[in-house]
Amino acid sequence: MMISRRTILGGVLGSLAAGVALPVVADAPARSLRPMPRGVPVAALPATSAEVLISTARLGDAAVASYVVMEAETGTVLEQREAEVPMPPASVTKAVTALFALARLGPEFRFRTRVLATGPVVDGVVQGDLVLAGSGDPTLQTDQLGDLAAALSARGVKSVTGRFLTWDRALPPVQRISDEQPVQVGYNPAIGGLNLNFNRVHFEWKRANDGWSTAMDARGNRFVPAVKMARMQVVARETPVFTYQTSDARDDWTVAAGALGKGGSRWLPVRHPAVYVGEVFQTLAKAQGITLPDPHALPGEPAGQEIAAVDSDPLTTILRDMLRFSTNITAEALGLRASGAADLAASGAAMSDWARATYGVTCRFVDHSGLGSGSRVTALDMARIMRQAGRAGAGLQPLLRDLGLRDAKGKEIAKSPVRVTAKSGTLNFVSALSGHIVDPKGKELIFAIFLGDTARRDALPESEREAPAGGSAWTARARNLQWQLLSRWSQTYS
Repeated sequence: MMISRRTILGGVLGSLAAGVALPVVADAPARSLRPMPRGVPVAALPATSAEVLISTARLGDAAVASYVVMEAETGTVLEQREAEVPMPPASVTKAVTALFALARLGPEFRFRTRVLATGPVVDGVVQGDLVLAGSGDPTLQTDQLGDLAAALSARGVKSVTGRFLTWDRALPPVQRISDEQPVQVGYNPAIGGLNLNFNRVHFEWKRANDGWSTAMDARGNRFVPAVKMARMQVVARETPVFTYQTSDARDDWTVAAGALGKGGSRWLPVRHPAVYVGEVFQTLAKAQGITLPDPHALPGEPAGQEIAAVDSDPLTTILRDMLRFSTNITAEALGLRASGAADLAASGAAMSDWARATYGVTCRFVDHSGLGSGSRVTALDMARIMRQAGRAGAGLQPLLRDLGLRDAKGKEIAKSPVRVTAKSGTLNFVSALSGHIVDPKGKELIFAIFLGDTARRDALPESEREAPAGGSAWTARARNLQWQLLSRWSQTYS
């Protein structure tokens, strides 16, 4: 089961429990004012109200509205606007990451988390060390870790004569995906060879007689182990809402008492995932009657006999969930595993090179999730990737979410014969959407829409980046514009 992402506490944490107008263009030109690149066939463009739609969306004077729609069969561009302007793709990046992972790892690839023993098990005692060895599984959950401990118990393991070691070097360590994000957002965690609960810890607070009662845990559906490596202190202040400090093996948080309200909960990022996983496994093992010493990191390659293991779902299932829930850590772990690069920047560059070699496009990726705002893709290049991947049978379209067709308010049109399968992406004052439109007769269009006010985004102080003033209203207007364009194209070109 995927754990849903928690959002900002809105400046008042206690509220959580468990859109400058542009001039209207009366009539847009019959053809695009921007010439298309050489070699790209262009269909005659009918009279259009696209400029009116963009104007009335009120995205800002500095905002760029970039899009392209083309025939899937021929590649003929039916309509475009600023289609060669490099734009932040946000989470549409994950569509490219999915293709990259499928090409490099294969659709049946699975992550495997193993428990190794460096010596035999004699009368329930491991004669040596016990090693929890990860392969980078970004989907590992507490319940699965509990089942792994139960499997050890079923083998008769009760204790060890040596050490309890964790090995997390299957992936290069990444302390946070993007340095641009506030410290407390759960969608910007660390990444390593051992990951748990998308590397987030659950923080819960309640009113108490002497102030506040707080708890940090690694909750699943069946197990709720307490966590000591992440600590929270309530401080008498109004702002900032959170502060964070780290040591070699601990995450120390403070939270403003003035923001807590009556009580609530949220997920916070973990910066030491191997320590987190090791502690939780030790606790779950104890519940199974297995005594393990405190975990320590294993710097070298793991060795020993495998005595228990848990596998992830196959790659196609992982990708479907990643594209649906837009889980950043999943995209980064898959990209790092697919590239084999030494760090995230090099891995993003490797995916950029792969996209250029595979699809003939010029993209710049700084990561695999789209969280970093330095990535750039043009709408034309994104549409080309979508089209070529579909024609090559790369397996992406069946993994994309079926959005149906929606009205200007984002509500799905019941029983619409036109289907839209796509990947969306959102950053502050950035909204992206790319995918397929299929009419009842099977005619297919490929589209990419990138909307962004990057100057407004870049001007945000860190304290406002989780929930900037006007951000949600801007995003709602941008999404409405996207659905208006899709509806228009489905009527005009089907």
